[in-house]
Amino acid sequence: MKDALFGLMLALQFLTRIPVPVACPWTPATRRWAIRAYPLVGLLIGSVLALSALLLSFIGSPAPITALLLLSLWVALYGGLHLDGVMDLADALGSNQPLERRWEIMKDPQIGSFGILALLFLLAWKGVLLWALLAYQAPLWWLVAVPALGRFAGVALLIFTPCADSKGLAWSWQQSLSARDAGYALLPLVLLGAVSPALFAWGVAIVVWVVIARRVLLRLFNGINGDMVGATIEGGELWLLVLMWSWWQFATVSPPGI
Repeated sequence: MKDALFGLMLALQFLTRIPVPVACPWTPATRRWAIRAYPLVGLLIGSVLALSALLLSFIGSPAPITALLLLSLWVALYGGLHLDGVMDLADALGSNQPLERRWEIMKDPQIGSFGILALLFLLAWKGVLLWALLAYQAPLWWLVAVPALGRFAGVALLIFTPCADSKGLAWSWQQSLSARDAGYALLPLVLLGAVSPALFAWGVAIVVWVVIARRVLLRLFNGINGDMVGATIEGGELWLLVLMWSWWQFATVSPPGI
């Protein structure tokens, strides 16, 4: 139980900007429980976003302003941690260089033009999709689910995909993990699915995303690192937002005036 509690606090320290003034031991057991807690931390982030959306709706905030405020809060809650991975991956892929050079670019702390463009488009698309979903007055469970499912995507990629190098933070995490840990990470999402059965469909969608991301990253890089786990989380969230918008746009009756 102590390892599980330390693991949860370690996940909060690593994945959010929420102050957790506790020195957590860095052991295989706490690392394992931290990874299991990733989706739970995502549920916390999503719950804060959903409650904020309810409050903004109560005071009559228009959808575009609400969307921008929610996006700002979303990034602030996790400190933009995973955006660095998106930018590094975009620079490496945009370089159109051989494998060895792509890895050098991934490790370069400087951000290039492809990374900046990827960041701008990612945040722009997230903001617009938030705006559209808020304007549809979609039930706010989706706002709770997206950060949790996105972090489960990162967990699944880390567990089931080999690291490209036997060093680094991702490799250190991976040494403590097995397929069973993915099952533990899935438990909070199963409980959320009891509230909204539609979540199971989005769960299938995020598994599809992980399969695609895994195949592409193995083909292009022969393995993963921590940046790619972060990029998979961000990409998974965007993937879900696109699918959810598509559902409310084409499969439901849409309110006018979006």
